[in-house]
Amino acid sequence: MIERFALGDHIVMKKPHACGANEWIVTRTGADVKLKCVQCGRIVMLDRGDFERRARKNLTEGTGKPDGQEDR
Repeated sequence: MIERFALGDHIVMKKPHACGANEWIVTRTGADVKLKCVQCGRIVMLDRGDFERRARKNLTEGTGKPDGQEDR
């Protein structure tokens, strides 16, 4: 269970995705959390409670911006 996460963070989940990867990128936060699989690109949404129970650890600290929208 992780305590903090933000947009752009890489999260390791307890169970792997069907493609075999268990690393996800957070693309939306709020009452629901939107995740994108790093390996296959599948997008899923989980409610915050389910996400917090299933997330194992945060690999990176995000910038607060989705992928491709970094400051230059």
